[in-house]
This record gives sequence, C-alpha cells and structure tokens, in this order.
Amino acid sequence: MAPSSFDLSQWLTDKTSRVDRSLHQLMPKASAKPATIHQAMRYSIFAGGKRMRPALVLAAAEACGGTDEPALPLACAVECIHTYSLIHDDLPAMDDDDFRRGKPTNHKVYGEGIAVLAGDALLTLAFEMVAGAKSWPRYSHRDLILELAVASGSRQLIAGQVADLEAEGQDIPVSQLRYIHERKTSALLCASVRFGGMSANCTPKQLAALTDFGTHVGLAFQVIDDILDVTQSSAVLGKTAGKDVDAQKATYPRLVGLEKSKKIAADLTRKAFASLDVFKGRATALEALARYLLERDR
Repeated sequence: MAPSSFDLSQWLTDKTSRVDRSLHQLMPKASAKPATIHQAMRYSIFAGGKRMRPALVLAAAEACGGTDEPALPLACAVECIHTYSLIHDDLPAMDDDDFRRGKPTNHKVYGEGIAVLAGDALLTLAFEMVAGAKSWPRYSHRDLILELAVASGSRQLIAGQVADLEAEGQDIPVSQLRYIHERKTSALLCASVRFGGMSANCTPKQLAALTDFGTHVGLAFQVIDDILDVTQSSAVLGKTAGKDVDAQKATYPRLVGLEKSKKIAADLTRKAFASLDVFKGRATALEALARYLLERDR
C-alpha cells in the first residue's frame, strides 16, 4: 500500500493543476466561433470534476518511470471522453439528470441540441489530442489511437451504455451486470492506466499489470457507485441520488443485496492492489489513488 508519508491531496492538487492548464491550451478558446459550442464544452470540462482518469494516467506513468509531460495529452484525451459520456448520459433520452458535480447539467444550461454537439465535439477533440501526442518505441500513434477508439467504441464504453439502457426494469443475471460495468466504467479507467504506461514506454509485463489493475479498479469503482446511489444523499453525491432505483436500473445492490455488494467491491479492491506487485513499491501514487477511489463516500 501507499506509504503514509505520501500526500495524495497535494499530489492531486499539483496534477489537477497541470491537467487543467493543458486542457485550457489544447481546447479551442471559449471565444472561438461558434462560441456557443466551445463555451458548452468548457462548461462541462471545467465543472469541478476530480480529474481521476487523468490522474490515473499520470500515476501509471510514474509507476513505469515516466514523467508528466508526454502523458498530459493522453490524460486530457481521456478526460474529454469521460466528460462527453457524462453530457450524453445526463440527457433526457438517457438518464435524464438535472445536476452533475453539483451544477446544472449541460442540456439544462445550453439546451439538448447543443449538449449533444458538445459531447460529440469533446469525443472528436480527444482523438485530436492523442494524434498530437508523441509516440514511443513500443507504442506508435496507431497503438494510441486504437486504444482510445476501442475503449470508447461500440464494443466497450458505448456497449456498456446500450446494455445498461436495455437492462432497465429487467431481471438480468449478475454476469450481464458485470458486462455492463466492465464496459461502461472499467474500459476507460483501464485505458487511462494503459495510456500512462504507454507514455513511459512500459514493458509488456508492466502493461499487463496495469490492464489487470485498471479492470479491477474500474469494476470496484462502479460497484461502489451503485452502493453510494442507495446509501448517500444528492447533496453528498453532487448528483441526483436514488436515480438508479427510480429508473429500475440493474445494480449490484438490486441484484445481490447491499452486504454482498460490499463484499464484491472488497474482493475486487484486493485484486487491484495485488496486480501492482510487479512495480515493487514504485506505484505509490497509483496505490494511493486506488485507495482514494475505492474508499470514497461520494
């Protein structure tokens, strides 16, 4: 586990600041024509997100002996993908949410049409960011672009959203719920740590370990998210609590109960930490981040 002397709060403050500066530089200015779309993109990107996926990119780079600078375009790209998915998830045609990160959702501020386009624009901007990153001896631009395309495409991120929509009000097996979580949440978290490793020209063994870590962290994160939806208030979460119950969404608490859900999350957490053994104590930030994500209360 991460040493007690490691100051995750300060580390996150530093990394978030670096990511935000990079996002400001890589995104079109708010005044660029047509200004409405660029303002809408920036509204959601800078709406107070914790930058967990970019942080995972940078922490994985550190674990593999890399530095921030080459990893930042990739960190910004995964944040754009994540934010685009939230904008679209919140739409009336999807989850129909009025608040995100404690603020009105994009479509509540700019209207549904602009919100759809803002999400589309962030999705395509992510690939522009990756294309502008450097490549490495083991990982070409083709590898980087394919990584993001697969993680955010119809077999992963979008597949999870589709399966989630189709499961509403249905009695599905736990195996199908795992399929949803692996794709809707775990795929992008896994791509984030893999991106970090790639930016450090990591070895195949390191990449495999990061893949295992990202998969288990992503699954545990979503199980915990399911738990928090039924145990916390909207004020604490910064988004509408109880939406999963109201929409009859398939969740772990609904299918297996709250206590078993907690046990599943704990088992996934144990496996995530075990996968970092290959780094022999060099994954301090990654371990601390995982603990932060998996022991959160919001």
